[in-house]
Amino acid sequence: MRDVSLAIAAGESVAIVGPSGAGKSTLLALLAGLDLPTAGRVRLGGTDLTSLDEDGRARLRAERVGFVFQAFHLIPALTALENVMLPLELADRRDAHAQARQALERVGLGARTGHYPRQLSGGEQQRVAMARAFVTRPAVLFADEPTGNLDAATGARVCDLLFEMNRDLQTTVVLVTHDHALAGRCTRALHMDAGRLT
Repeated sequence: MRDVSLAIAAGESVAIVGPSGAGKSTLLALLAGLDLPTAGRVRLGGTDLTSLDEDGRARLRAERVGFVFQAFHLIPALTALENVMLPLELADRRDAHAQARQALERVGLGARTGHYPRQLSGGEQQRVAMARAFVTRPAVLFADEPTGNLDAATGARVCDLLFEMNRDLQTTVVLVTHDHALAGRCTRALHMDAGRLT
């Protein structure tokens, strides 16, 4: 990555697009504080991520950030409800059960709370992942190819849900996608090529 400079406003939805190997996922990891830049600074909600150690960055992510990945990253041994409860339990929230149930109902999975990931379709697993990402009401949601493993119709439903939650919760959404229709629904799209914003 070279000479990348950008600002994303609160509540905005931004797509990062470009060819494979352009640096899109690397940029997402830097913005989320999962990786640190070799030079320059990354600020998240006014906090300089480059000034924090790994524990500090992890704490900030737990408090302010949600993630949705192409591979879902659900814990196989936990039910849908338990997967969504996890970030709330890590934050010592007493209302974890009620909030997780409400989040699953919001994504249309109120009847599937006791199902394990292996018992859910790909689209249902991605909706569980979205419920888990949004249950803490994060300031920012980072999504890496959130519809990449889904058929077109299921992907469209997941997109609708993503933008509905962006609108209703005023969560800033930053997503990497090859899906031009998904990118077109964002406030703006940033194009990357060979590690640069073009």
